[in-house]
Amino acid sequence: MNFRKGQGREDPEINLIAFIDVLLVILIFLMVSTSYSKFTALQITLPTADAEKAMDRPFEINVGVDTQGRYSINNTRIAVQNPEALAAELTAAVAASGKTNTDPVIIIAADATATHQTVINVLEAARIAGYPKVTFAAQTSGKK
Repeated sequence: MNFRKGQGREDPEINLIAFIDVLLVILIFLMVSTSYSKFTALQITLPTADAEKAMDRPFEINVGVDTQGRYSINNTRIAVQNPEALAAELTAAVAASGKTNTDPVIIIAADATATHQTVINVLEAARIAGYPKVTFAAQTSGKK
């Protein structure tokens, strides 16, 4: 039933005033709920130092192991085979240097074909002598 004869239907319109009111309320809500953080940093001028860096090298004991299982301490060949005797030689090398108040760094320079047991003997000797700082020497291959 169409009671409006002769009149066409009106096109629906969006009420722009209500739409703008809603957008303004959303905008105010976002502005209030946003936390504004300023990234502040302290302006610090660090002091400068002209002194040279001290070259503190630790006290080192070089232990060499060759392919036949022979040992050398600081390029002096020793004739020992068991870890206990090697520990005594390490302690004697430290005493001979006169630096008994610092723990030396034991540098193991083992040949690539040396047996695993000869290197373990050096590690065990360092443990028996009470020297916890142990490192291995290696050379670079030159390949990149």
